[in-house]
Amino acid sequence: MSKKEKLRIIPLGGLGEVGKNMTAYEFGGDILIVDAGIMFPENDMLGIDYIIPDFDYLLDKVSSVRGLVITHGHEDHIGAVRHVLEQIPIPVFATPLTLGLIEGKLARNDYARKADLRKIHAGDKIQIGKFQVETFHISHSIPDAIGLAITTSAGLVIHMSDFKLDHTPVDGWPTDYAKLAEFSQRGVDLLLSDSTNSERPGWTQSEKVIGPAFDQVIAAAPGRVIIATFASLISRIQQVADSTIKSKRKLAFAGTSMVENARIARDLGYLVIPDEVIVPIDQALNLPDNKVIIMCTGSQGEPSSIIGRLSTGSNRQFDIKPGDTVVLSSHPIPGNEETVSRAINRIMRLGATVIYDAIAPIHVSGHASQEEQKLLINLVRPKHFLPIHGELRHLKRHAWLAEQVGIPAENIVVVENGQIVELMDGKLTLGERIPGGYVFVDGESIGDIDHDVMKEREQLARNGIVIIDLSVDKVQGRLIHEPEVITRGFLSPED
Repeated sequence: MSKKEKLRIIPLGGLGEVGKNMTAYEFGGDILIVDAGIMFPENDMLGIDYIIPDFDYLLDKVSSVRGLVITHGHEDHIGAVRHVLEQIPIPVFATPLTLGLIEGKLARNDYARKADLRKIHAGDKIQIGKFQVETFHISHSIPDAIGLAITTSAGLVIHMSDFKLDHTPVDGWPTDYAKLAEFSQRGVDLLLSDSTNSERPGWTQSEKVIGPAFDQVIAAAPGRVIIATFASLISRIQQVADSTIKSKRKLAFAGTSMVENARIARDLGYLVIPDEVIVPIDQALNLPDNKVIIMCTGSQGEPSSIIGRLSTGSNRQFDIKPGDTVVLSSHPIPGNEETVSRAINRIMRLGATVIYDAIAPIHVSGHASQEEQKLLINLVRPKHFLPIHGELRHLKRHAWLAEQVGIPAENIVVVENGQIVELMDGKLTLGERIPGGYVFVDGESIGDIDHDVMKEREQLARNGIVIIDLSVDKVQGRLIHEPEVITRGFLSPED
């Protein structure tokens, strides 16, 4: 095979934003996809459930797509798998926990039977079309996360995905530094690395600091403790379970995704919780308040989540009551700060104590901060560098850090979704630009709603609507009744 063949890297999501991560690699007529995630809507995206990447580029090349490799089980990496498989039926490669979470998602749409799901493990070497893919373990806030080393005759590319260099992770399985050093010895042509925390100096704290913080919060709580986090934060569920055992309480899960993910992770051995510690939610609600811990979703204050509904008093199974301690174990996603603050204030009005990351170390990021990002670059010593996963400001900052540790500026490329990057003859250049926007999912509607409709929704929300009803007799051309003026969100009927 000639060294002259180009490797094309097509960022379809996650570059220029936080979420909906998806990258395609194209080489010698074959295409490999890495990740297929969703992004949660911003405040002004009225009525939108979530957003998926625009992968139109792949739809007229379906016969060339050889497989989809998923790096870990978070929604921003697996949430759009069903949407991709519906149009591009390809094998999906993932580690056991990630595969279990994907199966759970596909089963809800009765899609799991049709999908070709293939189990891999960290350290495996697999051939997918013309791509040789080596997987290696990386530490993140969910077990079983992997990075990828993708080899073609155009060179060796390391796709890091989300990572942190945590020496004491909850599962006792740190990032595979030896493997990264070995790639460095081979000569890495390009490194793609997570930029989420590129503005944060120092090191991201270890997951280990959270355990003692949970112990303290639970020991001080007079009544029920309700802990909200992402349903896919399996390591966090383990830490809460450990604190539950120490405090001699019982643990209940609330919310479909939390119940389902905990079940999958326990079945696969990634969550170790004795049977006698877990009780169903309806049983938990009948136990003494100081004997109960409830884990649920909604740490971002989303209106439809359990915490969102608890804050407005519209949750079906149970309500907040004075004496409850509510713990939000996550950091607000950029753009969600307002929603989270509102939820915190409403819960406090109901008489509960709220603990969040500004007042206690009950959350640490799953992403590397500046010193870890610099250490990774020094460990891998790539010829070229492409920052991924982050808003433009995060990508730019990560590029600046790479320059600080000796990557020449001309070998660093900062791009956003849709800008193709090409690697050939050891050189990185920009290719053409393809669409890389948002595809809105609103109920069953996928991609039917565009920015114009969103603008109209916003105008209706801001200005209201006026309808004038004139019923006319077709034959005589006269009004059948007085004209009726109907207004919504504009004037009250009396006016």
